[in-house]
Amino acid sequence: MGVYASQSRTDSSPKRAAESQSEFLGRIAGPFWDQVRDVINEWWSHLPDQARPGLRSRLLDRNFDANVYSALWELYLHEMLIRSGCTVEVELGIGTRGANPDFLVSQEGKQFVVEAKWTVQRLDETVPNRQLPPVLIDAIDDVPSPNFFVSYRIHQAGSATPSQRRLKDELQRWLASLDPDQVIADYERKAPLPKHTWQEANWCLSFEAIPRSPSKRGNPTSRTIGIYPAMAWINDESTQVRKVVKKKGGKYGDLALPFIVAVGRAGFFPEDEDVETALYGTSVEYVHNSAPAFGRRHDGYWTGTYAHAHSRVSGVLTVNNPAPWTWTKNTPVLWQSPDPSSLRAPVLSAWKTAQLVNTQVRYQPPADPVHTALGLPEHWPGGAPFPRNHRSNAD
Repeated sequence: MGVYASQSRTDSSPKRAAESQSEFLGRIAGPFWDQVRDVINEWWSHLPDQARPGLRSRLLDRNFDANVYSALWELYLHEMLIRSGCTVEVELGIGTRGANPDFLVSQEGKQFVVEAKWTVQRLDETVPNRQLPPVLIDAIDDVPSPNFFVSYRIHQAGSATPSQRRLKDELQRWLASLDPDQVIADYERKAPLPKHTWQEANWCLSFEAIPRSPSKRGNPTSRTIGIYPAMAWINDESTQVRKVVKKKGGKYGDLALPFIVAVGRAGFFPEDEDVETALYGTSVEYVHNSAPAFGRRHDGYWTGTYAHAHSRVSGVLTVNNPAPWTWTKNTPVLWQSPDPSSLRAPVLSAWKTAQLVNTQVRYQPPADPVHTALGLPEHWPGGAPFPRNHRSNAD
């Protein structure tokens, strides 16, 4: 038994808004996705017997996508460790607080602990973020529109979900009444793009028709939404990283072993500078003897003044946007503790390292590319994720 069954799949359309990540990975057809499922099945089989049922259940969770992504993150870490010559034991009760960290790792007679945490960039709750129900997004995307993309804005959000059929019929009639070549000609004369307002069940949306280029027309299966409304996201990713490491770093008490907190960071544009700030403190510029100089505030995880020591964490491993389609592309970074009382964290050959020297962060590139540490080809998965007739808005 594996995670995904070997079966005939025919639906190669992109992920739908109302579809869970688990449903998508189990449903999507095509060689690209067959490779993904085959590798997940293989890596899952490398887990200890007692760890397989729980992780499989999380990978197939249709209610919480976070469970799927965190399970994939742990699967990636486990595979990288064992392919680097490590022996890995899962969720052993060690430390002084009775909790079970994810991995106890042995390598060449030495041991260390790895605790995994997957994080996602959060919406800013102080800014109103009106969102369409996923079923309405899918309804708009299902409108046959071979000549136009649409963008939409939400002017009023109702409490009930309006009729998908009436929304689709109204949009289809409006789009069918437009001539894409005439709209392009009018736009070149500075005329605005055609707009349409739709209201029902206390919802009010406005749509704008965006002509497809002539070479991209005629595909009724292409997605209709071309531009989504902007959302307000929290940009202070350094605070999130610091909180995650602080929570995990104090969870197990004294381990008496090097301890690595592995953070998978999902976001639009995750930056290493945010991790630098979270762990080593905010970089500041000041004037010394009439010349600019640089320093750091004492507000980092390892550089701040706290009531309890943070030296238990030997290093923080980060990977930006970890997912099967980025596993061979995004390089892990091990941020090493500058605290002299921290036990030194081991460094695997595929890990880039970062170290605080005085107030500057020095990086060392990995000895090996990440794809070799995972036993995968450099350009894996091979091929295009979606067939031509199901390409999304980027076309």
